[in-house]
Amino acid sequence: MVSERLPSEEELSDLSFAWKACQLIKSNAIVLANNNAIIGMGAGQPNRVTSVHLATRVAGDQADGTVMASDAFFPFADGIQAAGQAGVRAIVQPGGSIRDEDAIASADRFDMAMVFTGKRHFLH
Repeated sequence: MVSERLPSEEELSDLSFAWKACQLIKSNAIVLANNNAIIGMGAGQPNRVTSVHLATRVAGDQADGTVMASDAFFPFADGIQAAGQAGVRAIVQPGGSIRDEDAIASADRFDMAMVFTGKRHFLH
């Protein structure tokens, strides 16, 4: 847990579910989940921020209050920012980018919890 805010027990449960679901999706996979159900998904894009935009667009108003899983680290903070603007409350991702501090700082600005797993699911 790398953010200032720690995830709640409910968020941890949803993060675990989203992390497991994310490993079954290919290439820049993003999963939004709430109550152990997928609310939005984005995948197969050339970058992670586009997958975040797809997932939040699919989720629509239901994106507010969700958690998000990413199959690989965020190389830039723009994906975190897009998630925060959509109302995502917590994120699980592998970490390991040279810009991890930027991603963490972005999560903190949106009062999101962020968890690093140290394990990638990224598939092509």
